[in-house]
This record gives sequence, C-alpha cells and structure tokens, in this order.
Amino acid sequence: MKIRILTGAPAGAVLYDRPWPAVGDVVDGLPTTVAAHLVASEVAEEVAEAPPARRRTIRKGDDDG
Repeated sequence: MKIRILTGAPAGAVLYDRPWPAVGDVVDGLPTTVAAHLVASEVAEEVAEAPPARRRTIRKGDDDG
C-alpha cells in the first residue's frame, strides 16, 4: 500500500524503523496494517495506482488520403 504523508513529526521521529518522511513524500513498503493505521489516523492518505497509459493505435485504411 502506497501512502502520502500529510503530517510532519518532531525531529528524531521514526516510521517503522526509518526516519519520518517529509510532508508530501510517498512511502511504499510498509506493512499494510501500519499504512492503514496511518491513513485511518489522517496522518497519511492512500496513493491510488495510476491506470496504465492508453496506447494509441492506428488502423490500416483510416487515413483520409
């Protein structure tokens, strides 16, 4: 679960054995329960996975010439 940090923490604070990230940083690799707790506590928000970019296709015979 990817999350974006919404709240800062005092100097020296840690998040799951790592230094606390800056506000706006995206964090990945936390256990789901830890990430879900941060989201529920409004300390972070879940970052939705972006859908894959749509490919443009050109069909034969579609040109106007």
